[in-house]
Amino acid sequence: MRTDLSTSNLSDGCLRVGVHPRCIALSSLIEGTRIAGRAVTVRHVGSVDVFLEAIGNAPRGAILVIDNGGRLDQACIGDLVGIEAQSAGLNGIVIWGLHRDSRELRELRIPVFSLGALANGPMQLEPRLEPTFGQARMGDFLVTDGDVVVADDDGVLFFPAERCDEIVAAAVGVRDIEAEQARRVKVGVTLRDQFRFAAYLERRRSDPDRTFRDHLRDLEGEIEV
Repeated sequence: MRTDLSTSNLSDGCLRVGVHPRCIALSSLIEGTRIAGRAVTVRHVGSVDVFLEAIGNAPRGAILVIDNGGRLDQACIGDLVGIEAQSAGLNGIVIWGLHRDSRELRELRIPVFSLGALANGPMQLEPRLEPTFGQARMGDFLVTDGDVVVADDDGVLFFPAERCDEIVAAAVGVRDIEAEQARRVKVGVTLRDQFRFAAYLERRRSDPDRTFRDHLRDLEGEIEV
């Protein structure tokens, strides 16, 4: 999976091919980090053994996706899980929950995306959730081992691996259009001019139901879907 496309590019690409982008606002431990790979999912209930099992079954280049229920009272991974994932060739860790050992994880340079950091680890072991592996809840949606994960400073995006090629192609198109639009602004051609905004306002006076998105689609220069 290529890492030169941002989550924003790929989210737009998803919309353009009819895939609902599943995004979650997780923060990167190391600013400027961008990762991409296949999801390896696990649901945590207080013990590190589920992480060791998931890592042991993960292909190189995968991203460990952890469902810790969005809990803010405990961290579920620290430097030991980080170094184990790194040594197994994983590309990073995504947590719907918290991490700890921030300094050590930064020194490892293992990418971690989470809701934040907290010193407390798990206080007690709870019964395993079934299925323990193969799916993880991230906020309001499910992620499965059949998903691609892309993460950067704008958060984490998930989409089906079988749609990856068309999503990437659409994302490249969006990125290139917007790059050209930005280049033209820098040389003095405003977005208002590029999008014939005055003409849109004039048309809207006689056609109040016409949206700006309709106008952009007619120009084939859309920045919105």
